[in-house]
Amino acid sequence: MKIFRHIALFILGAAFIVACEREGFIDPISKVEPGADTSPPYVEINYPTEGTAIRVREDTTSMTIDFEVRDDIELQSILLELDGNTIIEYTEFKDYRRVLEEYTYKRVTNGEHTLTLTAEDMDGKSTSQSVNFEKIAPYQTQYDGEVLYMPFDGNGMELITITSAEEVGNPGFADGWISQAFQGAVESYLTFPVDTLVNESISAAFWYHVDPAATATRAGMLTVGPPSEDGGDRTQGFRLFRVGNETRQTIRLNVGKGDGDSWYTAGGDYRITLAEADWMHVAFTISTDSVAIFIDGELAAGGAFEGPIGWADCQILSIGSGAPNFTIWNHLSDINSLYDELRFFNRFLTQQEIQAIMEDQQQ
Repeated sequence: MKIFRHIALFILGAAFIVACEREGFIDPISKVEPGADTSPPYVEINYPTEGTAIRVREDTTSMTIDFEVRDDIELQSILLELDGNTIIEYTEFKDYRRVLEEYTYKRVTNGEHTLTLTAEDMDGKSTSQSVNFEKIAPYQTQYDGEVLYMPFDGNGMELITITSAEEVGNPGFADGWISQAFQGAVESYLTFPVDTLVNESISAAFWYHVDPAATATRAGMLTVGPPSEDGGDRTQGFRLFRVGNETRQTIRLNVGKGDGDSWYTAGGDYRITLAEADWMHVAFTISTDSVAIFIDGELAAGGAFEGPIGWADCQILSIGSGAPNFTIWNHLSDINSLYDELRFFNRFLTQQEIQAIMEDQQQ
């Protein structure tokens, strides 16, 4: 009985297939001629792209090359070259009309490079594409005690650790003092871990261009502090900010010392007249017993400090805002103001050292 049942099912299945073919549900398989080879191969380098800049802490690194090659009939070979030297050639393919491939090259050295992809089909027609990219030499610290450096060349990367700052909102970049600069925006700023900054003495230096229109009449510039419900805990960290009106602005610094805080104000001739606003060099330095603010290399404010600075529960540095930890008096985003060449140091800097840094960047 089982044998007859299987035979019956086979006959029914065969009848169904024949019926479907007659009704047009299933097309019978037929041979398709390949046709004439009329087109050269199509090639595309997906990565690296033109102008790619590779930054790592090593002098030699790996790079994964991503590419696609297609041909209308059949591929014969694919060649990858770096600076004119062959790094790999493909002559066997699972799919002889389309190749999607990633190849990891492990010996990319510092400097400018040209990557070339060439594909040839069985008829001898070939196509090439080249892209230029750069492996940037690791940044070498320029000054004693330098622990953070952000040039803001179109991004928020810190070059000593090769770590990118976190972006909150939609911060931007614009023409800067050196090349490009970080530009503040509404409800936007950068954050960076404070791990490398924690020390009894600390200093910072950067170029600054306040928004002449005073879109925000008060704003945080560089702020570190512990989280709190009202955004007003000033017993730890520091807060560099500006305050004023549509005509003039004053830069102030507040420093926490664990059981309290101290204030320093760059007033008098060091208040910023917005109608004359231009690039200026701003620096501050904090030691265990004194604090100072320097504008364009000159002492603008300072005094005694019963330190050292407190760091309890401080986790992030905010750049271009008081948020999220210094919001109590609406010192929020520094809208449209520009920051360039930001450096932090794990020691107290003298006025002469600050002037030397400023002069180095004016050459």
